[in-house]
Amino acid sequence: MFEKLKLLSVKYDEIAEKLADPEIYSDPSRLAALQKEYKDLSEVVTLYREYLAAEAGAGEAEAMSADGDPEIKELAREEYKNCREKMASLTERLKLALLPKDPNDDKNIIVEIRGGAGGEEAALFAGVLYRMYGMYADRRRWKTEVVNANETELGGYREITFSVEGLGAYSRLKYESGVHRVQRVPETESQGRIHTSTVTVAVLPEAEDVEIEIDPTELQIDTFRSGGAGGQHVNKTESAIRITHIPTGLVVECQDERSQYKNKDRAMKILRSKLLEKVRSEQNAEIAAERKSQVGTGDRSERIRTYNYPQSRVTDHRIGLTLYKLESFLNGDMDELIGALMSADQAERLRASEGGGEA
Repeated sequence: MFEKLKLLSVKYDEIAEKLADPEIYSDPSRLAALQKEYKDLSEVVTLYREYLAAEAGAGEAEAMSADGDPEIKELAREEYKNCREKMASLTERLKLALLPKDPNDDKNIIVEIRGGAGGEEAALFAGVLYRMYGMYADRRRWKTEVVNANETELGGYREITFSVEGLGAYSRLKYESGVHRVQRVPETESQGRIHTSTVTVAVLPEAEDVEIEIDPTELQIDTFRSGGAGGQHVNKTESAIRITHIPTGLVVECQDERSQYKNKDRAMKILRSKLLEKVRSEQNAEIAAERKSQVGTGDRSERIRTYNYPQSRVTDHRIGLTLYKLESFLNGDMDELIGALMSADQAERLRASEGGGEA
């Protein structure tokens, strides 16, 4: 590990030299690539250099402990102990920093929320989750925009698709894919009985044009008039777009924009993301069983979380964590749980790498 870190440190300095050369600014694409590589290496190289400083400190303290003065000896022993503890802590952090990064982590995302079992109550909770993600995005200064929505008479959503733009959006929200279960007295229920409903969430990294090639002859593109529940927001022109990818049967709709061109552009972005996700899902299905036990990003058919209103609790079943702060969680205070999921995922991947390489 330390031989690899030494090489990365040298590479980091070489990139810094290149970035200091004014000529690099005449090649924007090369400049961007170097800046990204420099940023990606910054964390691990900084940790490595902190480790080297602690190691040097331990060496100096060990030499000082040979001094005949009892007071200096005691100070040296204490300094040696502190440096060794810091080295141990930094070693663990370096192991995590060296884990392969998910190439999608910095990407913008497409989020799809759909009401599952529970009819109107499921649709209402889909609206609650949409609001929750919107408030979380606001906290992190990300931009959200509705792409397509199928609203119910009571203000819920049979389904809603929206984009999230911001650095690290996928890295934090990828763990939201799966089945979300809610236990509460429905707004539509007069008897006061607790019902259980489900909502499915899918989080897709936005695909670049170069990642997925789409043959235009394999697309069926239909236009229609957009509209909301009860005839609200009816558009008199056929600006809404439905694109069907014939080989896979994937269907994407976009009706939020008033312009047919903008709707088509957005629909194509979502289709690319869905096709990329399909490829990734097929690849993941072939991965070894131990990989499937990891926290990962969750399968949309897997029940990942329960929101219990009577007990004001939210429980994530993948890591067994329960928080008794449902109201604040639904108001976008999600970082504690998301941080725990990220840590659990890192720990699983670290165990897999130490057990003979990642699957």
